[in-house]
This record gives sequence, C-alpha cells and structure tokens, in this order.
Amino acid sequence: MASETEIFEGGCTCRHVRYRMTSRPMFVHCCHCRWCQRETGTAFALNAMIEADRVELLSGEVEMVDTPSASGKGQRIWRCPVCRIAVWSNYAGAGDGVRFMRVGTLDEPDRLPPDIHIFTMSKQPWVILPEGVPAVREYYRPREMWPKASQDRFAAVKAKS
Repeated sequence: MASETEIFEGGCTCRHVRYRMTSRPMFVHCCHCRWCQRETGTAFALNAMIEADRVELLSGEVEMVDTPSASGKGQRIWRCPVCRIAVWSNYAGAGDGVRFMRVGTLDEPDRLPPDIHIFTMSKQPWVILPEGVPAVREYYRPREMWPKASQDRFAAVKAKS
C-alpha cells in the first residue's frame, strides 16, 4: 500500500483553482446514485474523502453552492467561480472537517481508484463493476469497510467538531 504522506495535486478546468492534498484520502467512493448522476451529468461521482486540514488551496478561490440531496440535509459543493467546475463537497453527515474531493479534478486521477462502489442499485446498466472492488446496493457501515487507520482519522475529525 502507498504511504499516507503522498501528495496529490489538482484543480479546475480553467486552472484558476489549484489545490494539494497532503496525504492519501481516508477512503474513495464511487457513487452510482441518481443524485450524483444528475449533479455530474454522467454515470457516477468519484469522491476521495479527506480531512479538510489536509487540503491546501494553492491558488484561486472557491465558491460554495448549496445543493439539495436525497437525505434532505443537502450538500455544499465548492466550485471554481470562473469555469464552475465542482472541486469538492461537504455533506451534512461528515461535516466541515471532511472534504469529498472530486477525483476527476486531480492531475493524476488514476492514482485514486475507488475503494468501494455505492448505490449500485441505480447504476447505469452499461457500467461494468470491476472484480475485487467492494460494491453495495446502497450505503455501508464504514467500520466494516474502512481500514482501521482511516477509521481513526475520521474519529479524530469528528472529535474536533
């Protein structure tokens, strides 16, 4: 497994926003729910969950857009104010301390493949899920799927809030 201290850089399409993740994320979700399909305009959203204090904004600024969600609690999507690309989200369940970074905005997105496929009950029928990667019909229990180190990192974030 790769080191937790790896660096990942990315940004929006117009290059106004540039950021750095200063470690590996806690976990990477590939969400196939209809809400993510609508929000991304494609078959799924690929999000790397990481502590907010492990994300450095290198240039530009982001603009928050409140967006409804299936839970009714909404999400805040942080976008480039110039090209409108979604760079990360915050969800009510994880709070402000965890960012769901859009893997597609990374300079090298193939370095962070999904750890799990979620809400596969509504995945597009032409999407073929890879063998060896967990896939669940809806959501899951992190304690059953996340490595212990990731569980500890998430607990530390929640303890701060």
